Amino acid sequence: MRKRTSLIVAAGITLPVLAGIIAYSFKDRHSATTVAEIPSATVVAVTRGTIAHTLKLAGQFQPYQVVDVHAKVSGYIKHIYVDIGDRVQAGQTLAVLEVPELNAQLKGTVSQFGRSKDEITRAQHEVARAESEHSAVHADYLRLLQASTAQPGLIAQQELDNAQSKDLSTAAQIDAAKATLAGAKQGADVADADRERVQDLNDYTHVTAPLSGIIVWRYADTGALIQAGTASDTQSLPLVKLSQSSLLRLRLPVPEDAVSYIHEGAEVNVTVDAIHRTLVGKVVRFTRDVSLATGTMETEVDVENNDLSLTPGMYANTTLELERMNNVLLIPVQAVIRNGNQASVLMVDSGGRVQARNVALGMQGTTLVEVKSGLNEGDKVITGGQSNYQPGEVVRSRLEDLPTADVSQEQSGGDK
Repeated sequence: MRKRTSLIVAAGITLPVLAGIIAYSFKDRHSATTVAEIPSATVVAVTRGTIAHTLKLAGQFQPYQVVDVHAKVSGYIKHIYVDIGDRVQAGQTLAVLEVPELNAQLKGTVSQFGRSKDEITRAQHEVARAESEHSAVHADYLRLLQASTAQPGLIAQQELDNAQSKDLSTAAQIDAAKATLAGAKQGADVADADRERVQDLNDYTHVTAPLSGIIVWRYADTGALIQAGTASDTQSLPLVKLSQSSLLRLRLPVPEDAVSYIHEGAEVNVTVDAIHRTLVGKVVRFTRDVSLATGTMETEVDVENNDLSLTPGMYANTTLELERMNNVLLIPVQAVIRNGNQASVLMVDSGGRVQARNVALGMQGTTLVEVKSGLNEGDKVITGGQSNYQPGEVVRSRLEDLPTADVSQEQSGGDK
């Protein structure tokens, strides 16, 4: 009897527990089913960042200046001090010419200038003599005139007229002497100018470097006859070719569709594979003219090359920044739904509901695009499978990180 009573009590306790377990299991399965019915969506938060548009170009280094150095005068090379590869400074003597007839001309002009100076001295003495003579004659005339005025008839009129004539004559002699002096000075100026001209020509027998650079070619040797490089009807031979290589021009052929973005100061990243060197330069000049043959505009970047590690003729791969937008709203390109000229996105509001928003877009990169209007920072937009969602639908958001920078690279010309 006691054993049966225990079984009944145990059964009374077990049944409510089983009922509770069954009820909880049913509730859990119902909750899981409800959650499974809400679709999930991958979203990103609209964020601020940087987007840029770059152009990759192959460029070639050119010397900043290249000049064929000619002689100003004709002559034989007496000494030549440089050869290819030599580094020279502006004003340094490259060669000395031998011109015997020029030395004779210089001596003649120096002598002529000396004679002109002697003529000036002689004319100065003649002026002094004429002035002294006139002073004495003029004093005699004044004394006779005073005496004649004080005692009329004392001095004969003929004597007075003779004294006055001498006075006027000596005054004229002074003017003549001064004119001779002026002529002597002008002659001396001409002689001096001729002397300086021949002296300058004689100085040109020392051929000097017009700029600092590298001798890239030598055209003549000792004893060669060099013609003056001033006559247009002769094919004069230069002494050397001089290249300014401490500063190089990196020339870039910018395609026509990128010309409108080119401006002075634009940053250029330069990679020279031949010497494994990278550097940063800036656009300093461009032709403002598109070639009809190539459809490109020559653009130049100045590159310092004081150590001469870069050689004219080398190629470089460059990345030219055409446009950059900083601190702008960004979303993934794949989040944009395009319908003709209209762009829109699907966003998820704070209540988890899907909303459609029209947006105005700006610069586009490789994976990101600028949003000019239609969204605010922090808004969550769906990044894919937009056709699976309808406005007003409730979704569960799976938030992913969004990069804050993007660069679109356009290739042109090919790498070297």
